[in-house]
Amino acid sequence: MNIQSEGRGWDGLRILMMLFCLLSLAAMIPRVSFSQGKQAVPAHPQLVWVDTDIGDDIDDVFALGLIVRSPELKVLGVSTAFGDTETRARLTDRFMGAIGASDIPVTAGVHTETNNLMTQKAYALQSPARTHADGVQAMLEAIQKHPGEVTLIAIGPLFNVGAAIERDPRTFHQLKRVVMMGGSVYRGYGAATAAPMPEWNILQDPKGAAKLFASGVPIFMMPLDSTQVQLEEVARKALFAGGTPLTEQLKQLYGEWSATAPNHPQTPTLFDPVAAAYTFRPDLCPMKPMRIEVDTKGMTKPVEGKPNAEVCLKSDEKVFLGLLTGRLEGPSK
Repeated sequence: MNIQSEGRGWDGLRILMMLFCLLSLAAMIPRVSFSQGKQAVPAHPQLVWVDTDIGDDIDDVFALGLIVRSPELKVLGVSTAFGDTETRARLTDRFMGAIGASDIPVTAGVHTETNNLMTQKAYALQSPARTHADGVQAMLEAIQKHPGEVTLIAIGPLFNVGAAIERDPRTFHQLKRVVMMGGSVYRGYGAATAAPMPEWNILQDPKGAAKLFASGVPIFMMPLDSTQVQLEEVARKALFAGGTPLTEQLKQLYGEWSATAPNHPQTPTLFDPVAAAYTFRPDLCPMKPMRIEVDTKGMTKPVEGKPNAEVCLKSDEKVFLGLLTGRLEGPSK
């Protein structure tokens, strides 16, 4: 063998070795796919359970639509919270069936007495009545089947959460985390300068909230400080013109909400969808470790001591709105 051919042989061997190394490195990188907004989506989506007071304000249905349309998430079930939870479950049945998600279990949580107006009740009553499974028990069973893997997305008053902690604290502690919309740390409703005040979800059940913050489960909290993002008229009309099963349901439910409660603003505030988006886009809502104390009046006060929650005080509203409308207008996952 002459020197020239020997050199070519070594070159070939080096190329083969480099290819082997590259293939080995590629095998070590987690497989991903891509969704709207050029987001890398894990091959194995996050397991989530949704606890919602859908039917009063309109933001819950936007949040549920976003969750169902996000391939990063796999919904194990939905439990309804606060007031007439069976009627809320009927509303959820109809909505999920209309958007092609009837395979997701819908359950009814703890019934509570309230005079609060269910603005979307007419929509709910057009769904056949049935007896729904116990939402608290179903939530606990989902956690038992997937210990350490389930994210609880809590976007309503915390009656079901408190009941789950009381019923089986050991299982509840096996949650991966709780992502919640609730509380008011430095900002109340309205202007950015508004003083802190009791936020609706916490105010309805301060005891349940206190149990959650004392549970030791990782909490990621989206309070009023970061969730008062509005869906203005231009974006709203563009969304409702989408002509998809999801956008048609959103348009109908928005119409009932705006007609049934005429004294509130016609522009929805997207409290709950911000929390939903955080589960798979944490960059939209940077967190700060804090210790939160819940008092009997529903105030969520930052106090000294070991942190018991990660709290988002400011969200990226522009990027969030682009993500939300893109998902809601887009095809099913």
